[in-house]
Amino acid sequence: MTNKKSGALLWSSSISILVLIGSGGCGAEIRPDGPKRVVFNEPDGSQRVIEVSPAAELRATAIDRLMRLTSDPSPEIRANTIEALSSVTSQVEPVVALALSDPNAGVRTVAAMVAGRSGLSSLTPTIRGLLDDESAFVRSAAMFAMESFGESVDLSELSVLLFEHPNPRIRSQAAFILGELGEKSAIPMLQQSMTQPMESASPIEKKLFRLQVAEALFKLGHDESIDSIRAALYPSRPDELEATALAVQIIGQIHDEPSIDQLIYLSDSDADIPMPAEVRLGVASALAEMGYREGSFVADEYMDSQIDTIRAQSAAVYGKTRSRENLGKLEQMMLNDPSPLTRVAAAGAIVDYTQRELGQFRGRHTKTMR
Repeated sequence: MTNKKSGALLWSSSISILVLIGSGGCGAEIRPDGPKRVVFNEPDGSQRVIEVSPAAELRATAIDRLMRLTSDPSPEIRANTIEALSSVTSQVEPVVALALSDPNAGVRTVAAMVAGRSGLSSLTPTIRGLLDDESAFVRSAAMFAMESFGESVDLSELSVLLFEHPNPRIRSQAAFILGELGEKSAIPMLQQSMTQPMESASPIEKKLFRLQVAEALFKLGHDESIDSIRAALYPSRPDELEATALAVQIIGQIHDEPSIDQLIYLSDSDADIPMPAEVRLGVASALAEMGYREGSFVADEYMDSQIDTIRAQSAAVYGKTRSRENLGKLEQMMLNDPSPLTRVAAAGAIVDYTQRELGQFRGRHTKTMR
């Protein structure tokens, strides 16, 4: 939260932790070999005891659960499961290979994007076939994967989609992929795309498109585009909150540290205009992406939400932050939550958390808010 008098950034958990091994209490960290029980105080004065499996064992259980869910009847669950497994390099390739021929276009899209990001070039023949897929989403993702593999691919359709497709979400995806590919020659095209009319798009769809273009431009070295992203942090109407949530996510992904003060303010439940759960949880995730991992107290506020997607988002925050009791909470969510969406999110968060805890988390460092 933000200390309005001093301007200092102060993040603190509302839960005090007492970690117990056996019957004796001590201030131990969760490690691959224990502890087995976590006791912590609830805001109402009661205590909750969570049994915590060893981290390596819990990780194996989470991966097993995710592997089983790759054939779930729900396309949303299948797509989320592929994303959750994307960092498990030893097991993700056969999952992606199967998903590339999934009957659902969204699942095929996710599979192609994961293949490109994970360098699964052995899947090139199948992905090449997706360049003729009936779905523009899938074709765009296939172009991204092929280009990522260094394969010869005609990217001209991306410009057609960016300027002419009637669906603003497909235009947004085309802009995102151009930014991911890192081709600076796309800057003028992206700038021009923001001036093109989109008669059938709603105001929020247009705003989301402009944000996606701004992110792509920033990734390509057009630093001035960050101003448009930062401006979206402050919605003028309730219907702009989706754009605020996207701006928060983008700031985390591009590691815009000058925006940290603004993010902290948005996460403050005592702010003049408190942000909804989606935005506050997004802030905790964005700050964790930048190495500031104290935000699990935000997830604590929403882990018992009646809304499945909010609980799932809370689970994702637990996976990115560093409170000692996170693994225990995630284990309970993975095993007991009534929503498969939340169970998938919790399993994926366990993979994320344990990859970092077991020394396998690459490229990120923990920082501390002061």
